[in-house]
Amino acid sequence: MKKILLLFLLGFTTILQANDYNVLDYGAKGDGTSKDTKAVQAAIDACTKNGGGNVIIPAGKTVLIGTIYLKNFVTLYIENGAVLLGSPNYEDYTTDTHKNRYKNEPHMDRCLIFASDAKYFAIKGLGTIDGNGHPKYFTKEKGGRPMMMRFLNCTNIQLKEVTLINPAAWTSAWLYCDQIVVDSIKIISRVNQNGDGLDFDGCTNVRVANSSFDTSDDSICLQTSRPDKPCKDIVITNCVFTSKWAAMRIGLASRGDFESVTVSNCTFHDIQDSGLKIQMNEGGEMKNMIFSNIVMKNVPRPIFMTFCQQRAGVDTPETMFPMKEMHSFSFNNMIIDNRELDKNSVIFLTGMPDNYIRDIQLNNIQMTVSGGGTFADATKKEINEYTLETLNGWWPEFSKVGTLPASGVYARHIDGLYINNFQLITISDDKRKAIVLDDVINGNAKNVYLNGKELTNPELKLN
Repeated sequence: MKKILLLFLLGFTTILQANDYNVLDYGAKGDGTSKDTKAVQAAIDACTKNGGGNVIIPAGKTVLIGTIYLKNFVTLYIENGAVLLGSPNYEDYTTDTHKNRYKNEPHMDRCLIFASDAKYFAIKGLGTIDGNGHPKYFTKEKGGRPMMMRFLNCTNIQLKEVTLINPAAWTSAWLYCDQIVVDSIKIISRVNQNGDGLDFDGCTNVRVANSSFDTSDDSICLQTSRPDKPCKDIVITNCVFTSKWAAMRIGLASRGDFESVTVSNCTFHDIQDSGLKIQMNEGGEMKNMIFSNIVMKNVPRPIFMTFCQQRAGVDTPETMFPMKEMHSFSFNNMIIDNRELDKNSVIFLTGMPDNYIRDIQLNNIQMTVSGGGTFADATKKEINEYTLETLNGWWPEFSKVGTLPASGVYARHIDGLYINNFQLITISDDKRKAIVLDDVINGNAKNVYLNGKELTNPELKLN
């Protein structure tokens, strides 16, 4: 009887483990120096062939790979204490992994982990994916800088708990994917240039939560490089951002539409360029977005919105598209502490003279700035428009404009700007008005305070 019971238990254990594919069983050495690409791919292929399961990168092992391909029903499970390490050899990254969608950047076409037309796959575990993307291995001049991950036309994807570090270029590019869950991950991408975190291009039904980002470029990007692939139904919550550039960029690559985006319960700190950078360039429509319950510290341009024309995508026609629409944005319950920064820490909203951004709400915002604006700043009249001549082939960045004549909010070419319960504190004297509205039609500003004093509309400076 005991023998029968033992055989039953052994058989039951075998059944429980039948869907686990340990890469060591497929020939991986896991010593951090032997190239284990073929072994990892063999485990993935066996897993998907048998209906799916877990491909295990075991604890205590460093598995060195070039490009691998994820497939249907496969969970790449990186155990706690395991490292999946990118090869330092550029030739180990294959050329059949689609391409970077931005102009002038073919050196970022290759990638470490790729999936195309796959469904129900995941990357999970408390381990680490290390892109090994140091400049001593990867530069544009040395041939290229591979991204860490690229997923093309995939559905039902999960990225959970893993730590992603040291990509040579972007950490991830999600192209035209649907049903995405990213939860409890950490990204540190400071080792090389253009280290974006999560880039969702033409994606739908995206949920990002409980994650932290420390990036050398935009932490999260929403893009639309194809006119038939909108970016919509996006939820981002409970995240922490620090970045050498922007925490969140929405747009730039913007041939398709953007719709239904919410960002909530997040903290931003020590951002070099902008907090929420929202830019419509290439002919799509952008609408219906809410940003709420956000704390920012040391974030110049906490909100930076532009509506203009510029070609961003590698496949975008040379001829500029007509400007379509950019409307319906709500920013609520924000605390912004920029007392440690310079005078260029302003909320900046700008359309173009014949193409207004419409219907913006700024509600319940407390903003502290260093001050320091001069009389010359306050009376500045020549403020560049984001014309094609001004941009000169590049992006609509703040540097094209420079110091603004407002200490809190500068808005121009807006139809419908509603400001309610806005408190501005300047640490040192600032000769500029708190809020300057230039070619702003329709809307209202009420309950606006500067250093404890309530301001009336004439004091806001309506140009």
